[in-house]
Amino acid sequence: MLGYILRRLAWAVPTLIFVSFISFLIIQLPPGDFVTAYAAQLRNGGEYITEAEEAMMRAQFGLNDPLLVQYWRWISNIVFYGDFGRSLEWNAPVSDLIWDRLGLTLLISTLSMIFTWLIAIPVGVYSATRQYSIFDYVFTVFGFLGKGVPDFLLALILMWTAFVWLNMDVGGLISPQFEGKPWDLAKIINLLEHLWIPLVVLATGGAAGLIRVMRANMLDELRKPYVETAYAQGFTERTVVWRYPVRVALNPFISTVGWALPALFSGDVITAVVLNLPTTGPLLLQALKMQDMYLAGSFILILSVFTVIGTVVSDILLALSDPRIRFA
Repeated sequence: MLGYILRRLAWAVPTLIFVSFISFLIIQLPPGDFVTAYAAQLRNGGEYITEAEEAMMRAQFGLNDPLLVQYWRWISNIVFYGDFGRSLEWNAPVSDLIWDRLGLTLLISTLSMIFTWLIAIPVGVYSATRQYSIFDYVFTVFGFLGKGVPDFLLALILMWTAFVWLNMDVGGLISPQFEGKPWDLAKIINLLEHLWIPLVVLATGGAAGLIRVMRANMLDELRKPYVETAYAQGFTERTVVWRYPVRVALNPFISTVGWALPALFSGDVITAVVLNLPTTGPLLLQALKMQDMYLAGSFILILSVFTVIGTVVSDILLALSDPRIRFA
């Protein structure tokens, strides 16, 4: 096990280098650069800058340098100094922009993942052990609806319902009167009043899909001989189900840690845009639209690191939970 983990970590280094270069390259593949996008944005607002000013900005930001030179300047500062560079659009350190929004992003993503698992696991187990019952059909309909309705549409419906029928302040995570103020009990309560809509939106889609996965895996395991042997030994249904087949059926859940960790960092971008959430997702989207290479590249690099770490963690957890994987 130790040798396997060390090999995976050793492969992670060249993987991250390759991913960081490819992501930096892809950001600059569209025609133009940040100055081009910035000038177009000014023109849409009725303002203009001259070609001389554009050339001066490119020289100031180092955009005239070859791609390899720009990449090395960025990645070397990260590796040796922990400096992710400076956002071209925001004119602020990239690390400050990311960390300012990271707390709320982790809060929303973590709570939504916990709610997703708390709903999906017991419901999937019940549907499998009570196959073709009335509640199994109800949960099946919920699963299809949850996967079929787009998250942004569900977010709009919940916002309209909360505003019209519940007379609630919708959009964002904090009411305008609490913005910029220190955290106290009133501000926390206000946050909780806004938090339920993104949690319901994010947990609904995730739980709907995982319920179907859990149900299918449980149905496969419940028909295997070791379950019949456990019943023959006199164990109760609860003991048999939760001690044996559930552990094996949880493997797909554990394997999702590989993408759950980067999802905790980025959040759901479309939902965050619709709900006007101050999370990292909309910031990443804006950085990609403006070709803000240092900000967007840092986002993608951090997501890649989280993905590699999550994959290693999921492999270790799978080996610990399933003796068959550990034996292999």
